[in-house]
Amino acid sequence: MTAIAPAPPSARVRATALLPRLALVIAALLATLFTAAAPATAHAALTASDPQDGAVVATAPAQVTLSFSEQVAMGDDSIRVMDPQGKRVDTGELRDMCSGSTVRYGTALHPGLPNGTYTVAWQAVSADSHPISGAFTFSVGAPSATSVTLPDRKVGGGPVGIAYAIARYAAYAGFTVLVGGAAFILLCWRRGAAERPLQKLVVGGWVTLTAATLAMLVLRTPYTGSGKFADAFDLDGLKAVLDTKSGAAFLSRLLLLGAAALFIAVLFGAYARRQKAAAADATGAEGAEDRADEKKETSDLAFGLGVGGTVVAGGIAATWALAEHASTGIQPAIAMPADILHLLAVAAWLGGLTALLVALRKVPDIEREAVRRFSRVAFISVLVLAVTGVYQSWRQVGSWSALTGTSYGRLLLIKIALVAVLVGIAYLSRKWTARLGEVRAEEPEKVLAGADVSRETSAGSTAGDSARAGANIEASPEAEAEAAGTDPKRAAQLARQRAAREKARETRVRDSDPGRAGLRRSVLAEAGVAVVLLAVTTVLTSTEPGRAVEKEAGRGGASAPAVPNRPVKITLPFDTGGQNGKGNVRLELDPGRVGANTLHLWADGPDGKPLDLPEVKISFTLPAKEIGPLPLAPDRAAAGHWTASGVQLPLAGEWRIDVTVRTSDIDQTTVQKNVKIG
Repeated sequence: MTAIAPAPPSARVRATALLPRLALVIAALLATLFTAAAPATAHAALTASDPQDGAVVATAPAQVTLSFSEQVAMGDDSIRVMDPQGKRVDTGELRDMCSGSTVRYGTALHPGLPNGTYTVAWQAVSADSHPISGAFTFSVGAPSATSVTLPDRKVGGGPVGIAYAIARYAAYAGFTVLVGGAAFILLCWRRGAAERPLQKLVVGGWVTLTAATLAMLVLRTPYTGSGKFADAFDLDGLKAVLDTKSGAAFLSRLLLLGAAALFIAVLFGAYARRQKAAAADATGAEGAEDRADEKKETSDLAFGLGVGGTVVAGGIAATWALAEHASTGIQPAIAMPADILHLLAVAAWLGGLTALLVALRKVPDIEREAVRRFSRVAFISVLVLAVTGVYQSWRQVGSWSALTGTSYGRLLLIKIALVAVLVGIAYLSRKWTARLGEVRAEEPEKVLAGADVSRETSAGSTAGDSARAGANIEASPEAEAEAAGTDPKRAAQLARQRAAREKARETRVRDSDPGRAGLRRSVLAEAGVAVVLLAVTTVLTSTEPGRAVEKEAGRGGASAPAVPNRPVKITLPFDTGGQNGKGNVRLELDPGRVGANTLHLWADGPDGKPLDLPEVKISFTLPAKEIGPLPLAPDRAAAGHWTASGVQLPLAGEWRIDVTVRTSDIDQTTVQKNVKIG
């Protein structure tokens, strides 16, 4: 092996001294980001609205307000109110009405709105960076036909949502390969820094992560908004994104990737040259004292790379922890460091696995000790994954019922099963590692000796078979140069033969050890399962946690919320079909909560005057819990007015109220409405 001169001392000193400074800068950046992170509840949900969904109000309200379970990000166009013809009737100005723990936003309406049904469409971004949206209707005076179609596209879906999900997956994959590949080189096989296949792998991970982060940054506006790719070029939207927590995370990640580029340059530059020089000096005549000094300098550089690389990798992992599930919900101060450790362990295991597969495939002389070192690194990574994974599962799921009853819980079970499969295959890989033989210097000649039997037939092969024939022709460079002369076609042919010969040589050496071939197959199987595992993890990060889903279910959903601390009031038109069979019933349930309530019901004719009905019956049903119908016969208090006290509603949720009115002996109808009882 030809010795390569190491970098000049001044360059080495500059590279080594720069890494600690870089680590300090990144640590300061991370401290700033951690300080800025505020706890919240995972995935926001609409908890109340005024007017309520489906409500019929006597006069047009001055504004529409929405209340949420946690802090959300909204803009001036986040709440839109449209009349029956689809024309906007709101002023387009968002009102921040938050106070203390109450998260409420609203928008003013134009005065003098006519009677009819109005549609409210809203969208926001919850504290864990995921977009949410919804729509409902209310009526002024009486319900009417409306030409407004409620949006059927879920915000964050469609082609933009697919593109964003692909970029999210690519970002995780790039991070895993970048960090895991670099860790494999520094911890398991330092000589691998000079190997071209591993260099391409790590650089490819960096390029993938950088491109994916840029893609998510420009797609963020359409992803959380209109869903149109054209909005990706909206500079005002990009500026607004940079002011959000997600935008700050993307920008920080790009800055850290700049630092990672410097790390890669040192790893594959000065450090790789030192590894080549050390390998050459080991067989040379250089003095023992010089080799000791060189070894110490190389160790110092490796230590600097280890410290700097750990800080950069931790910083990049923190950009996910600070912007997604870990930064919201319970115990964020514990969850964010645990999430960072979880991501680093995943990268060290799966990314290192990818690097090992590339080395087994492309590098014929990887040492058995390097494989054993990776086995120890993978074991430690699995332990870290187990501890942090159990904590994250408890934190995000919260109960056994959520583990099987929510999408997040079911995805988590699939992830656990895939990890178990990976561990099982890894056990087989450890067995193959024990059988892995050392590739000695004389083995290539022994392996290639049997290939010369076809040399006679190869001499007469056609030009199309020249590459295969070249693998069996051993010719010196001088002989090849003399044969080529000045003929460029002949020179190109000899070059192809030389490349084919080297490839055949590497393949035979690589396949000469049965233990190596078995290890390569088992590692390939691990890598295949790891790809699926990474996909499940990507979907898991964009799925609402089970704890949040059950919390929303306990509130009975948000489709027909009741305004807190105010009675439930609904107005229902009816038509029994008989003479004088049209009118409205107005029902008030006070205080509109679980437990005892007082009920008032008024019946009005088309002229607005009290309508004294022969009979009125009411029932309450909670379909989600299979409770009811609970019948109620209110007492007549006055003409067109009935009351009932002590109306018991045992559970919170979305209750259906059925009102049966009879206007004559044969004319009767039942009208119903869903309301939220909290």
